[in-house]
Amino acid sequence: MSDTRPARGLDTNRPHSARMYDYYLGGKDHFEVDAQAAERVVAVYPSIFTCARENRAFMHRATRVLAREHGIRQWLDIGTGIPTEPNLHQVAQSVAPAARVVYADNDPLVLKYAERLMRSTSEGRTTYIEADVNDPESLLASPELSEVLDLERPVALSLNALLHFVPDAQDPHRIVRTLLGALPSGSALAISHCTPDFDPVSWEKVEDVYNGAGTPVQFRAREEVAGFFEGLDLLEPGISVGHRWRPDAASAEEPTDAEVSLWVGVGIKP
Repeated sequence: MSDTRPARGLDTNRPHSARMYDYYLGGKDHFEVDAQAAERVVAVYPSIFTCARENRAFMHRATRVLAREHGIRQWLDIGTGIPTEPNLHQVAQSVAPAARVVYADNDPLVLKYAERLMRSTSEGRTTYIEADVNDPESLLASPELSEVLDLERPVALSLNALLHFVPDAQDPHRIVRTLLGALPSGSALAISHCTPDFDPVSWEKVEDVYNGAGTPVQFRAREEVAGFFEGLDLLEPGISVGHRWRPDAASAEEPTDAEVSLWVGVGIKP
């Protein structure tokens, strides 16, 4: 990685999902232990690079759609991960310079590089809070959040590539309901979620790699991902494979559904 000095509280003896994701995206903010674990994933599912790129591309498109077509000017991005440009606030502020974004994560390495997430436009504002999605009440009560976001106005809740790291035992549906319950009508939920639907054998092996590395995962089927949007008005085209949700343009080298293996969707709170 670009700076090999570990951040305070950082465990460099075991791989971390955010740093493995950085590896898939071609970043440099990871350690050898992360690269080794990521390569074990590559060995059983070589398309993980495509999956990661399409996940990032979906986040960009969903952010632009919410800003341009639905007037969203506030985002709460949980499970932010290691900063990778363009970050969400850069996409949002390219459409609406006054957009405000709160990033939340509980990885010390993300905290180390959080200054990258706070380079806002002069009109807008961004901040980073250290918080755990498994404790949504504490996250919502954070004073840093209330300093940036007005929860009486619509907020886009961005949960990209996060919920498959929240197994059913941690009650992810309660977490999503709690977060959405604090947001007013007109708010939005954007989710991307890895799925075994198109290649169950490979994704079972990916699951084994993450679980064996100490990171519990639960990849979900389409119907399970759709359950997170209960009570919301889904934007067209509904729950879709990542690259098929509002694509910017057709590509001659469009990936297959199995290569992407992401269910994504955006819903509006009525």
